[in-house]
Amino acid sequence: MRADPRALRFGAAVTTLVLALVLVTGSAWLLAAQAAVFALGLAGRSPYVMFFKALVRSAPKETEDARPPRFAQGVGLVFAVAGLAGHVAGIAPLALVATAGALLAAFLNAAFGFCLGCETYLLLRRLLPAAKMEVHQ
Repeated sequence: MRADPRALRFGAAVTTLVLALVLVTGSAWLLAAQAAVFALGLAGRSPYVMFFKALVRSAPKETEDARPPRFAQGVGLVFAVAGLAGHVAGIAPLALVATAGALLAAFLNAAFGFCLGCETYLLLRRLLPAAKMEVHQ
């Protein structure tokens, strides 16, 4: 499966804004909503990407393998769930660090096109070539 890198960067930009709002407001509900978006992205159904595709009708000049970005969505989900756990347990440092980590990764992708989760996926594929790292399609 292939992905439009423009849509992925748009999704990262929206995620950056949402996570920045989470840090400013301390809203566990907003973080839970972002966690749901990460889960949908892991399943290949990111609402941010779908919104981009509804607005932008032009075909991308190039596409990329969808597996690394979907893996990155899973990593974002782990960070968001850790942040939620921090909120629920009243462990503010966990909530802040996990949310900030996800924010940093989203910002790197949105601003510079550097997908930290994608690079992690590719590194793991090189280190563990026999391991099945396929994301279910």
